[in-house]
Amino acid sequence: MSEKHQGITQHDTVTDQNQSATRPPLYHVVLLNDDYTSMEFVLKVIQQVFHHNSQEAMEIMLEVHKKGKGIAGTYTRDIAKTKAEKVMHLAFRENFPLKCILEKV
Repeated sequence: MSEKHQGITQHDTVTDQNQSATRPPLYHVVLLNDDYTSMEFVLKVIQQVFHHNSQEAMEIMLEVHKKGKGIAGTYTRDIAKTKAEKVMHLAFRENFPLKCILEKV
């Protein structure tokens, strides 16, 4: 049997009805076009880092190529930053100047 204390048992959960959970802000990871990074490398990065299938990766890559930038994914700040850093690391390792930025949604 649970012990009573001011009308609340040990098994009751007290919640504040006025408290609401707020979602963290989201950020787009945006790939920027350049004249040196190969389309094949951009496709590979989009598939490996952002886990898009080949069709989605092709669409994003073409947007980067034609419009100068394209959204590879949308995440919370820490995840977006980590993915952007991974892209830049892979590009550096392959001697490509591919850059990506974060844009707050």
